[in-house]
Amino acid sequence: MCGTCGCGDEGGGTRISLPHEEHTRATGRPHHSHDQSQSHSHSHSHDQGRHDHEGAHDTGETVTLEQRVLAKNELQAEQNRAWLAERHIVAVNLMSSPGAGKTTLLERTIRDFSGRRPVAVVEGDQETMLDAERIKRAGCAVVQVNTGAGCHLDAEMMQGALTALAPERGALVLVENVGNLVCPALFDLGESSRIVIISVTEGTDKPLKYPYMFGAADLVLINKADLLPYVDFDVARCEAYARSVNPDVRVLTVSATTGEGMDQWYAWVAALDDRMLLS
Repeated sequence: MCGTCGCGDEGGGTRISLPHEEHTRATGRPHHSHDQSQSHSHSHSHDQGRHDHEGAHDTGETVTLEQRVLAKNELQAEQNRAWLAERHIVAVNLMSSPGAGKTTLLERTIRDFSGRRPVAVVEGDQETMLDAERIKRAGCAVVQVNTGAGCHLDAEMMQGALTALAPERGALVLVENVGNLVCPALFDLGESSRIVIISVTEGTDKPLKYPYMFGAADLVLINKADLLPYVDFDVARCEAYARSVNPDVRVLTVSATTGEGMDQWYAWVAALDDRMLLS
């Protein structure tokens, strides 16, 4: 499946870890790792996918493999969704290019939600505990999922992260996916909603270049609005491009740095609870 973006996993399985204040920063590994992380394997092994692709000499065989990968993921995603719904937990999948401001947005959201409701975070990165440590300092429970050479989270990784995280009933779980505007859109995690974050330092035409990602989104956040006076970015045109591939998508302009527009984001998140009760 991930031949579309050229990723592979030469380095082994996924590592799921809980941050610890005294972990050895030189290695990027926490002092305590969840036991599951030692045995947890990537739900769609990139190695396996690579070898299967090498052995697939016709398009039909490759398509069949991709369908099996996605079917397995969909089954686990539905199990995740049922687990979350049973506990009245809202899970939001945040996706973007690297550097769009996902972690900064999460930090501000956690601080502003302090005292309002329990928040927990699943951090997806190829390596290091850096973002998980930032989130922990912001004041909430977090689990780090290191995917190695993998380019996205999938439903089995999400299940392992939820087991390690053990969010309380009624919590908001924010998932920071691996920075990538291709593969994360293909893999359902069992989340309640999908958010795409684009910063004004990126191109206005991103929705046209990555239509599947924006087509799968429930909300687009245009971040770093405080930089608009200094960059060539047309907010109205970007919104129009996003709606050209997804007519029903909501678009909000925010600055996670200054707080501009963040109340709209919080109101949108709060409405997810109402939709869950009605479903």
